[in-house]
Amino acid sequence: MATLLESSSSGVSHEVLDRIDALLDGFRERAQETEDLRKVHPKNIEELEEAGFFKLVQPKQWGGYEADMEVFYTAARNIASACPSTGWCASIVGIHNWHLALFPQQAQEDVWGEDPNVRISSSYAPMGAAKKTDKGLVLNGRWSWSSGCQHATWVFVGGPVLDENDKMIDFCTFLVAGDQYEIDDVWHVAGLKGTGSNDIVVSDALIPSHRVLSFGDMGKGTSPGLERNDNPIYKMPWGTVHPTTISTPIVGMAFGCYDVHREHQRDRVRAAFGTKVKDDPFAKVRLAEAAGDIDAAWLQLMRNVREEQALIEGGGTPDMDLRTRARRDQVRATQRSIDAIGLLFQNSGARALQDTSPIQRFWRDANAGRVHAANEATKAFISYGQNEFGEKVTDSMV
Repeated sequence: MATLLESSSSGVSHEVLDRIDALLDGFRERAQETEDLRKVHPKNIEELEEAGFFKLVQPKQWGGYEADMEVFYTAARNIASACPSTGWCASIVGIHNWHLALFPQQAQEDVWGEDPNVRISSSYAPMGAAKKTDKGLVLNGRWSWSSGCQHATWVFVGGPVLDENDKMIDFCTFLVAGDQYEIDDVWHVAGLKGTGSNDIVVSDALIPSHRVLSFGDMGKGTSPGLERNDNPIYKMPWGTVHPTTISTPIVGMAFGCYDVHREHQRDRVRAAFGTKVKDDPFAKVRLAEAAGDIDAAWLQLMRNVREEQALIEGGGTPDMDLRTRARRDQVRATQRSIDAIGLLFQNSGARALQDTSPIQRFWRDANAGRVHAANEATKAFISYGQNEFGEKVTDSMV
């Protein structure tokens, strides 16, 4: 009998997916050690690199695969089904190779020129700013929640560009070199413990213009990197790509939790009653409810990704109907997955509370991932409603 994860992966194939499948048992075995280290286990990163995961959406000019986005998200989902923290970091750090492809060619040269395996972490929330000066853009700030930063030597940070009068003239992503920032080890948390999502501190860093990318250019599809990197995947809307990168590992956690719960319940005997759980019809109902929500979460997420990419491949551009639907389904995928994990956790018995149980880890980590800004459902739903009523969509994350 196939697991829920296996049954949902039909039709998606890639050599990297096959190599990652062979690594999942090791990720499961090292999940607790990853938590204890408070960062992704170095062996996990090493194996993901050897498997080619970080190359999936990297441009071919730098040795990447330029794989379909569904392949990338499937890989990230599968990793998270084994180790949530590893899957979370893999998804986020992995998508940065897609993002760097939008930067000017010189920025890509700076990062990948000597070593195409270099990794980038991020913190896009505007927790700092760059000021225009005679020498160029001077960046200052403290950015929190840079997942996987210990395994990266560059970082993306987001924020406004200010003129000489402190007036905002643009909102950008800044590419910052490793010798221009410090990592402040502050990651002591209840969930996603192994992501090492520490603070990035930047003080008076001079950022060359070619290491700055306007969100406006990304929104208009005029990013300079598109001149060389012309694969349709690089024309996907940021408002779909980035939020889906956040939801995907949470859906992966739900797949992993379901499969562990199913095996756990098959042989479990309720101590208080002396009865087998699998003989309880309500246990079967709860299993079906959880599986239905998890399947729905993934199917909707990937439907939108496939439709957007197919539209771009045909020479079109995803319209606001499709983009707001993608955001609607993305936040729903997160919530459906967390609800399913909650249902499974509640019905796994007291032994699921033990540190050795992956069920409690999936529950903690999924709820921790829920607080990411990309999972703020209200804003996504308002954008969808605005578009449905013919109003202007005011959220830039679409």
